[in-house]
Order: sequence, then C-alpha cells, then structure tokens
Amino acid sequence: MPQFNERRLSRRAFLSGGARVVATGLVAGPLGIPKSAIAGNALFDPQSWTSVRTQFDLDPRYLHFASFLLAPHPRPIREAIARHRQELDRNPADYLHSFGGRFDADVRSAGAKYIGGEPDQIAITDSTTMGLGLVYGGLKLKPGQEIVTTEHDFYSTHEALRLRAARTGAKVRRIRLYRNPRHAAETEIVDMIRQAITRQTRAIALTWVHSSTGVKLPILSISHAISEVNRNRDLADRILLCVDAVHGLGVEDTRIADLGCDFFIAGTHKWLFGPRGTGIIWTRQGAGDAVLATIPTFDGRHIGAWMRRLEPADVSSGPAMTPGGYQSFEHRWALAEAFRFHLLIGKDRIAERTRALARQLKEGLSKMRRVTVHTPLHDGLSAGIVCLDVDGVRPEVMAARLRDEHRVIASTTPYATTYLRFGPSIVNSTEEVERVLRAVGSIIS
Repeated sequence: MPQFNERRLSRRAFLSGGARVVATGLVAGPLGIPKSAIAGNALFDPQSWTSVRTQFDLDPRYLHFASFLLAPHPRPIREAIARHRQELDRNPADYLHSFGGRFDADVRSAGAKYIGGEPDQIAITDSTTMGLGLVYGGLKLKPGQEIVTTEHDFYSTHEALRLRAARTGAKVRRIRLYRNPRHAAETEIVDMIRQAITRQTRAIALTWVHSSTGVKLPILSISHAISEVNRNRDLADRILLCVDAVHGLGVEDTRIADLGCDFFIAGTHKWLFGPRGTGIIWTRQGAGDAVLATIPTFDGRHIGAWMRRLEPADVSSGPAMTPGGYQSFEHRWALAEAFRFHLLIGKDRIAERTRALARQLKEGLSKMRRVTVHTPLHDGLSAGIVCLDVDGVRPEVMAARLRDEHRVIASTTPYATTYLRFGPSIVNSTEEVERVLRAVGSIIS
C-alpha cells in the first residue's frame, strides 16, 4: 500500500478502536498491529488438538476431509478480519493510509518467521493461480530457451505456461516423473528430472505435493541435482527451480529458504487455514531479476518515484511483485494471524499430526478389498492428501455417497484420471479417521 501518505488516525480514534479490539479478545500491538488473537484467549490450549479444533466453526454434523480445497477460518483469523473490516467501514481512508503499509509489512514479517528468509522476499497475492501467472508470465527467456514441467501438475501451471508460450513463442515441455504414484521413488523422480535437462532449459516448473496423486516431490534433492548442472552455466542461463507449494505450505515443517528453490508460490487459504483470497510468492535472493512484474505495484517507493517523474528505485522482489490496486484488505491483513496461529501450535507438531492422520487413513484403506491407495505410504513422499480408487464405483459416486449417507466431506481429483481424495488435517481427529474408514467399508461391503 502507498507509504508516502503521512496522515494518521487521531489518538482518540485509535484508542477507541483498541478498546473494541480488547472487547473481542484481541490485543492491540505496536503501531496498531494486532498481536495474535489467540495469545489472549485463556480458553485456547495450543498443545491440545481438541482445543485446536474448537477454534474452527465447522458444521459438526459432517466430517470435514476436504478443508484443503478452501480453508475454514479459525477464530483468530475470523476476529482479525472482523476488526479490520470494522475499522475500514468506520473510516476507510484514514485506516488505509495510516496503517495499510504497516499491516502489509506485518504480513511479510510474520510470513518470514514462518517460512524463513527475509520479509522483503515475500510478495502478497490472492492465490496460487495468481502467483503462478505472475512468475511464469513474467519469466525472462532468451530465444530458444525452454521451460520444463510435468504431466502431474495442475491446470494452473499448465495454463500459465501455455499462455506464456502463446504470447512469446517460448517452448514448454512436459515430462513424467513416475509410472506408479504409490511406488514412486526419490531416485526415480530425481533421475527423470536430470534426464530432461538440456542446454536450452531455463526453468523447471514443479509442484511440491501433487493434488492428482498425493505424491510429495523431494524438492531438496531435486534442487541439489539442478545445482550440479548450474555450476557449469553462466548466471543468466542457470536453471530456475519454480515450485507450486500450495499443498505443502501449512503441512511440512520446512524452512523454504533451505529447500533450494528460486520461486516458491502458494495460496495461504488451504492447509495454512489463512484468509480466503490470500497467497504468497517467495523469491530467492538474487533470483528476482529473472522475472518482470506484470501488475503495477503500490509499493511506496515505486509510486513515490513516479510522482517525482523518476524511474522506479531498485526495490526487493517481494514489494515489487505484490500487485497493486485496492484489495480485500481485511483478508490480506489478517494473513499474519494465520502464520502466528501455526507457529503457536508448532510447525513440527502440525506436520506430525497431519502425517499421522494421513498414515492412519492410508493404512486402514490399504487393508480393504476393492480399494487401491495411489498415494505413497511413506511419509517422505507424501503429505496430507490421500488419493484412492474403489473398484466398481466411480470416484464422484463414492464422494456423493460418503456425503449423503455418512456425512463425510471428501473430494475428487480434477484431472483426466480422477481419484477419490481425502485431506485429513488439524481440524480432524483419529476418531474421525476411523469413522471415515467405517463409512468407506460400509459402501463397498
């Protein structure tokens, strides 16, 4: 948001707003930036999974195993959205100009604490799809250079690359990383990527966790293999590793800065349970020059330069890549609370909890006749998504029967090959997983 406007809310107006915040359980922090709503809630115990689940206002009549499609908001995010909305409704211009830049900075700061790196490496977007469009649509390519992606990626990656090729004539190749998802191996995946690299390869576009199969790619091993190739390349020709990370962010206990990718793109309204309509792009230091921004930023340094009729000052890739314009600010600014919510519970605990629930589900399903689990059983190559087939029953029919007969909310994979799909997460319990297993068993018996 523009930071060159120095107008501020009056002390009385700010303090009265703070009183309303405290009344709803929030605590106003420095510069009017709210501390985590959950910090002041004596009823919330982040060490208790039962208490964690009570932070969500999900319909108790159903078992929710598709929350990764579009996240329900836990209490601190709901309250932060309400607080920002209330202030925007009361005095939108003053609230925006007085605190907008600070709230954006708070989101970046909280995000950096969660994923690693520096705040200015983070661009704020609306979704994974927007992030992919911004990165692939702005990727600088020399004549003859190519982008390599895979058959397993989602529509948003394939379409962003198709549009890039249509506009510029860039070459895009798709490769296959594994034949059988359940039996996929790290060496197989890394070798397939090595074999696909040519002198013309400028970027490799991958997805961390495939929503088509539940396979989690070994991104660190892949980045090491790419680094070996890059040792013999000029800086302008080095291979860029771009990762759609939406089904790993909020699940994996990993610092993004340690993965070795150049661009990390994710919506934050899935496994992170962030505000709907939010996302991020993380850019490795030094990689930002490889992409041109598509949508003008509202970063104050850019607008300030424009107002003085100067060329935009050099700024870090995060603010420069953040689309300008007027946003759904109450959602964007509440994103900081999602990062804090996960950190308070513990990234390691969330990762282990999600893996344990997914493992329980996979092991139970694998014992059933007529059921084929396509997601690897091994934690190293899987995350929270569990994909399966039931012999003789179409996936969409299974999903409908689970919902109508057993009040289990599942989903199906939106690909040419369709599977039934579950996504156990921190909103679920081990008892709920057992109920899902009984429901599937009841249908196929």
